[in-house]
Amino acid sequence: MKRRELIKATAGTGAALMFDIVPARALGLQGQPAPSDILNLGHIGIGGRGANHLRPDADVGRMVKAPLGQGGGGVRIMRPARSMALCDVDAKRLDTAATKVGGKPRTYRDFRRLLEDKDVDAVIIASPDHWHALQTIMACQAGKDVYVEKPAGNTIEECRAMVTAADRYGRVVQVGAQGRSQVAAWQAANYIKAGQIGAVRKITCWHYASPIGDWKTPDSAPPEELDYDTWVGPAPWIPYNARHTHGSFRWLIDFGGGQIRDRGAHIMSIASWIMDVDTTGPVSIDAKGEPPHDGMYDSGVTMEVAYEFKNPDFSMVWAQPGEIPPEFPKATYGATYWGDNGHISITYGDGNSTATNQEAVEFSKQCDCGKVFRSPGHNENWEDCIRTREKPIMHMEAGHRVASLCILGNVGFQLQRKLEWDPVNERFINDEEANRLLSRPGRGPWHL
Repeated sequence: MKRRELIKATAGTGAALMFDIVPARALGLQGQPAPSDILNLGHIGIGGRGANHLRPDADVGRMVKAPLGQGGGGVRIMRPARSMALCDVDAKRLDTAATKVGGKPRTYRDFRRLLEDKDVDAVIIASPDHWHALQTIMACQAGKDVYVEKPAGNTIEECRAMVTAADRYGRVVQVGAQGRSQVAAWQAANYIKAGQIGAVRKITCWHYASPIGDWKTPDSAPPEELDYDTWVGPAPWIPYNARHTHGSFRWLIDFGGGQIRDRGAHIMSIASWIMDVDTTGPVSIDAKGEPPHDGMYDSGVTMEVAYEFKNPDFSMVWAQPGEIPPEFPKATYGATYWGDNGHISITYGDGNSTATNQEAVEFSKQCDCGKVFRSPGHNENWEDCIRTREKPIMHMEAGHRVASLCILGNVGFQLQRKLEWDPVNERFINDEEANRLLSRPGRGPWHL
């Protein structure tokens, strides 16, 4: 509370002067951020990955140190942020997150009510994949900046609508494929863009196979704490099953889309960034593989997708399972870049274990050639851009194009034939059956 004091003037007319004693924190003094400097975050989806984004209330009053760039060299001071509003359709997860945050966060079961909260500056969306598009679009319409986990959307139509919304409403949107903000990816990009392996002609992505769900868990009534109808949301209705929801939706085409839309969105994000194809796409997709013939899931178990790009000309292959390079024998997923004069690999791309060849590491110590932006961290980059209004490293158009690679791979896999793609108009050429798979009608009130 402010304290009012009366001070008598010592000269002049003898009139009384009044002023407010303002707490140091309100002025940003004594190392305390002013309230106007604090980023107020709303969180939609706070189980699993979403819980990692929470900012404990105890940290709000301190300025957070973060590495200065991916090449090292000092620290910078991050803008403080608070998790002031939380939303989840699972009441238990909501209670757990509120306890983790501490203080008195505002809690919501309906994300639309959170978006109506005028005190929320920006939102972090970590709901299941089939909700990403609608929630991002509605957040942009509500005037919120957005961090949305990958993959951006489930259909080409959804992803393009997300780009349109971000542009129309002038929002800063970062897609959560954090590989671009990791040291090893920057080192590899710096090495490749400096011409150290020559022109890249081919990229081979490797990953292990998807599960088939070879158990028989019966459908059941949803638990009392879960608003299951809202959880399904815009996706086609299916009965509740514990093996189809939390942590397992990933293996259903209508909800997650399998390994290619999960880890593929990380691995191919780095490839898209290095190859400068964030605003275009392939000209052909040729997919093959084995679907599950029994079990609880419907995404591809084994899969190989070959993409061809023009301007620049290169090919990319997604293979599950794929061949692990001998220099990284324990890396269960990643990609190798094959150039005219050699090759290097980038492992993982979604965590701290991401690594690249030692020659790229050593080169980047000696030569930061200035061609590759060094992100201070994925969330940090997003928060920087909220202040500057610049586009973040994994902006919405880039997120759309990477998600499109994953979506197109699944379409090709479903049809089991080579498809020709127009990356400008974002349509298959002379294939209306394939084009019908580029959108979905939605369900109930949940549609574009």
